[in-house]
Amino acid sequence: VQADGTDGNCVTFVLHDEDHTLGNSLRYMVMKNPDVEFCGYCITHPSESKINFRIQTRGMGLPAVEPFRKGLNDLMGVCQHVLNTFEVRLLPEELRGLF
Repeated sequence: VQADGTDGNCVTFVLHDEDHTLGNSLRYMVMKNPDVEFCGYCITHPSESKINFRIQTRGMGLPAVEPFRKGLNDLMGVCQHVLNTFEVRLLPEELRGLF
């Protein structure tokens, strides 16, 4: 969903079947980008599992979808690092690689 009258630097993404777990983590990762002016999310209603995730860049020809993609990729990298650390430090060798 793109805001009216913009050139793609202000976009609201609708994420289905998600909640605060992804919303807050992704918001944190996206806000680390210095080209992002605003990033926030809301859950439309407690009975719906849907997030409205809004990103506004500072302009400069950077579409909002780019920091969204980078935030998702960075978050996946962090999750992979946590999983790898868990496997190396806490799992016996015979169970590694099963998760």
